[in-house]
Amino acid sequence: MRWDHLSAAAQPATPTLPLALPDTLTRAVTPPGFAGMTFYEVLAKSIINRVPGVSRLPFEWTINPYRGCSHACTYCFARNTHTYLDLNAGLDFDTKIVVKVNAGELVRRELAHPTWRGEHIAIGANVDCYQRVEGRYRLMPQIIAALRDFANPFSILTKGTLILRDLELLRQAAEVTQVGISFSVGFVNERLWRSVEPGAPSPRRRLDVVRTFADAGFAVGVLMAPILPGLTDTDESIEETVAAVAAAGAVSVTPLPLHLRPGAREWYFAWLRREHPRLVPRYRELYRGGSYLPRSYQQQLVERVRAVARRYGLHRTRPGEERVPGPQPRHARASSSRPRASSAEQLTLL
Repeated sequence: MRWDHLSAAAQPATPTLPLALPDTLTRAVTPPGFAGMTFYEVLAKSIINRVPGVSRLPFEWTINPYRGCSHACTYCFARNTHTYLDLNAGLDFDTKIVVKVNAGELVRRELAHPTWRGEHIAIGANVDCYQRVEGRYRLMPQIIAALRDFANPFSILTKGTLILRDLELLRQAAEVTQVGISFSVGFVNERLWRSVEPGAPSPRRRLDVVRTFADAGFAVGVLMAPILPGLTDTDESIEETVAAVAAAGAVSVTPLPLHLRPGAREWYFAWLRREHPRLVPRYRELYRGGSYLPRSYQQQLVERVRAVARRYGLHRTRPGEERVPGPQPRHARASSSRPRASSAEQLTLL
């Protein structure tokens, strides 16, 4: 594969930079083939994280082998987590990636812990586990193999076409436990994709992978996220996207309107001023109440997508899968003796 010449061990280390990391920083590397990027290799203390707060998500536990994401989506809700590391939520988030090189070992250890109950684990709920750096470090095969060996149910959400590399492993896991595969495809406009998701595979390539997984027997879901006000919330965009999702063989489509948390908000607005300045006043009005769009707008948008989805035969895989996101409570869940990481590690997706 095109990643094979980029083995982690073969690359020289660069001087480490001071990072406010809870884990042990072993080295920082700037490998050839990844121009402008730095990978911070760390030995993580834990890897199975509890989702903080009373979440609307249908899972409580996550695995995030990376921090930061080279997909460079301007709207990414996780951007502000880089400020916890004394890095910025803009370009640093896109180019300075923390790699938990011992992720596979930790997954096995924590799944074997006597207090672990075999609950569902979501992978890719914070940043994409199949971003480009995964081609170099190959953490996901180790993680999937561990989950397979413990028959622990899990799901993956990604924009990354690199997941094709692990299709056989995922097939093996699906023989012994529940495996969910979902892709994020908010729109199919190629021009907009190049501007707002410059480091991610194109929507059409993602949908090609949806087809491959559907043909392999997986019930693939698509998260239609985010839907961008004034850009992808038109009837034409919704119709085109849902039609493409259905043609790719997905079984469901779940709409998620754009929410802009601190960090993402500033970066997205800077992009909006450059690329679509006419929309800035409208966005200021829509988001004057905070990170979330008005509930009435969200509800109408979800209903419009659902109506189109019904026409194309897309159905829900779980009751209540569609959600209108709102602000999450500040308080965290009660503490648990199960393996977990810092509460700053995992955000809720909605």
